[in-house]
Amino acid sequence: MVKLANEIPYSVLTQRQRPRQEDVRGAYYRDTTAIIHSSPFSRLKHKTQVFFAPANDHICTRMEHVLHVASIASTICRAFGLDNELAWAVGMGHDLGHTPFGHVGERIISAMFRERGLGGFEHEVNSLRVVRCLANHGNGLNLTYAVQDGIVSHCGEHFVQRLFPSGSVKDLDSITERKGLVPSTWEAVAVRFSDSIAYLGRDWEDARRLGLLDDCPPVSKEVTALLGSSNSSIINNLVMNIILNTDENDGMGFSDEMYQAVLEMTEYNYRYIYKSEILAGYTCYFTRLLKLIVSYLDELVKEYGYDKKGYDEEKNMLAAGFYAHLVELKDNYQQRGEGLDRLVLDYVAGMSDNFALDCASEILTPGHLNDRIEQSQRGKWFDA
Repeated sequence: MVKLANEIPYSVLTQRQRPRQEDVRGAYYRDTTAIIHSSPFSRLKHKTQVFFAPANDHICTRMEHVLHVASIASTICRAFGLDNELAWAVGMGHDLGHTPFGHVGERIISAMFRERGLGGFEHEVNSLRVVRCLANHGNGLNLTYAVQDGIVSHCGEHFVQRLFPSGSVKDLDSITERKGLVPSTWEAVAVRFSDSIAYLGRDWEDARRLGLLDDCPPVSKEVTALLGSSNSSIINNLVMNIILNTDENDGMGFSDEMYQAVLEMTEYNYRYIYKSEILAGYTCYFTRLLKLIVSYLDELVKEYGYDKKGYDEEKNMLAAGFYAHLVELKDNYQQRGEGLDRLVLDYVAGMSDNFALDCASEILTPGHLNDRIEQSQRGKWFDA
């Protein structure tokens, strides 16, 4: 079996933003531990992958997705003698900057960014931003270059047949969009393919579980024969196809026949899942919800600025939590020349689904206004 090697020296791939004394874990495994102990990673368990189904234990969440990507990429890398710990770290961190409510939420947040003249929002670029300057109280996670590069270059929504690593080092601070980004390492290339592999079959399987495909035509027999008829078989067949059709001359990727099957399966998912009525309904509802939260936070900033008393008088967790976040990160934003409008959108983009729903509930149902009535001994007196 072919062995692949990176052109960039290990000493360059393991450079960090700030010097750090390495220990027995090794550079990339240490990155993994930094990721899994971070707050953005914790929130992934309550972030939508495709379907908003918080009460259904068997529908994939963003947390499960990153675990799937990490395990698939690690498997591919083992086959080629690559560093599976690097692949695992990139896989675990690749979606740290994803919005609540999946790609529907990402499109809504991106529209808000454009309305404010801040450019678009792409979760790949935001994931890099999170690990460099937002997570860990604004200090970032201080990850190695190789892991950061893999995170910003993963772009699994765009299927390609074959891919080579660029073999060059990016200026990570200058990246503002994902267009044209190619991973620097073979391991990150494996993650990019693994991201596509992880959601292709699982999104289809989740849609079947929810009954979304009951009235839709089945996937063609030709595609099923190549890919398989379950998520596990789809993953296995795609991974094995990559392993058998990769070499240092042609790059990592699928055979012609398998790639065509992948494109047909992707088109099926877009037609019957991603453009379905249920996801269209998400867009309308979550647009109202996220705009409500952003508008409320904008009003708080405009009215109270950095005055803690004003936020406390709101008597809800959103105002109190946002004030703490504002005070903690305002200098961080100022140093980068970014305004509070960006801080507000970043804060909302980092929310979990559940937290966003709770925040909207607090804004619309300010229970504290009824505290005095509820505490009154005569408030419920029967006077008929």
